[in-house]
Amino acid sequence: MRKLAIGLLCATLITGPVAASDEPYNAKVTVVFDHALPNVPGKSMRGVLVEYGPGGHNPSHTHPKSAFIYATVIEGSIKSQINDGPVKVYKTGENWIEVPGDHHRVSANASDSDPAKILAVFVLDTTATEMVLPAK
Repeated sequence: MRKLAIGLLCATLITGPVAASDEPYNAKVTVVFDHALPNVPGKSMRGVLVEYGPGGHNPSHTHPKSAFIYATVIEGSIKSQINDGPVKVYKTGENWIEVPGDHHRVSANASDSDPAKILAVFVLDTTATEMVLPAK
């Protein structure tokens, strides 16, 4: 029984950090605007402010299948990886896009000492309720 308990403890210690990385850390996501597009029935534009504290990050994720996203860094620097592309660091004023079906593998503050913010503008189906979907 003691060997089993020690084995379970070791397994927990080994997998603990992996499980922790699947949770947002020091990150706040706020929808700042949501407006139906009058000339494109069934589509809306939503603005999402993502605020990262020092060392903050969000887990690997995707977005609704209808979502086209334009993201711009408005403060600090952001580390980002889309699909199997390279991990890039974007500084204030720089931007990137995500097309429907993209996998956002890395989404993090590039600094352990300064905050960072992005504004992500989504064009997506008006009926979409979940903006961020856990990666599978």
